[in-house]
Amino acid sequence: MLSTKNESVERVVHASPEAIFAVLADPSRHQEINGSGSLRGGPASTTLALGDEFGMNMQIGAKYSMTNTVVELEPGRRIAWQARSSFDAVKKLIGGRIWRYELTPVEGGTLVRETWDISQEAIPLLVSPLRSTTRRNMTKTLERLEKVVA
Repeated sequence: MLSTKNESVERVVHASPEAIFAVLADPSRHQEINGSGSLRGGPASTTLALGDEFGMNMQIGAKYSMTNTVVELEPGRRIAWQARSSFDAVKKLIGGRIWRYELTPVEGGTLVRETWDISQEAIPLLVSPLRSTTRRNMTKTLERLEKVVA
């Protein structure tokens, strides 16, 4: 854990940083690796660039959509996007979390760190109780990522 506003998980994935980054930077592939099971679909295949926006269809009970903006990008090393509700009225209550992936070459593959950063969340106290569930889901995401790229 990096701070009270972040939760991180790490896993050594037996693949190159470039292979992993290619999956992370293509939002059409995110459903393949999503550990929460909430992702229902996204845009057509593309490679993201800094500042790009992409939508995601989600479902946790009810269906909803999120608009994500790429806020950090270093090819082969780091990518992060900030998720906000697609509905203006909801943005005041929920949204602003950042999903960050950092890739570090190590012996036998790549150390992948996924971070759930709620420092810019609209009302962090509303999502803070999801910390342990989010950690479990991120662990599943990294397991699925390894299966996809290995």
